[in-house]
Amino acid sequence: MAQRETILALLEKDGRLTAARIAVMLGLPEEEVADAVAAMEKEKVILGYGAIVDWEKTSRDPVTALIEVRVSPQRGQGFDRIAHRIYSYPQVKSCYLMSGGFDLMVILSDDSLKSVASFVSERIAPLESVLSTATHFILKKYKMQGVEFTPRTEDDREVLPI
Repeated sequence: MAQRETILALLEKDGRLTAARIAVMLGLPEEEVADAVAAMEKEKVILGYGAIVDWEKTSRDPVTALIEVRVSPQRGQGFDRIAHRIYSYPQVKSCYLMSGGFDLMVILSDDSLKSVASFVSERIAPLESVLSTATHFILKKYKMQGVEFTPRTEDDREVLPI
């Protein structure tokens, strides 16, 4: 089991790694690694692969927002039904059940502030079990999924006490 978790950690850090490269890194036969990856894809342990894109360096510059959603859970279905209804929209990139002052954290990306505002007011807020929403816009991304957007040089790095 630890071998599978090691393979997962490597792929999470760099989804471009081939079975051959992982096999070399772990001292395993390539076929064993390929079989393990295929099995984890089939079991839906590995759900997908993707690139982290700095859209500000392209002609497309989408707006990303975090929306706090307070909901009234539905009898027999808890939060799952309303979460599914919200995350089914293509603009929604992530949806999490949270502890604390709100229930769902929805992360979405769209073309403009206006389109995000419209999405919240027309698609999320009117849902029957939604009690309230609070929208926060991402102004600048510094780091996402462990990747720095503006990597610092060694001279820029300060050592922080632990």
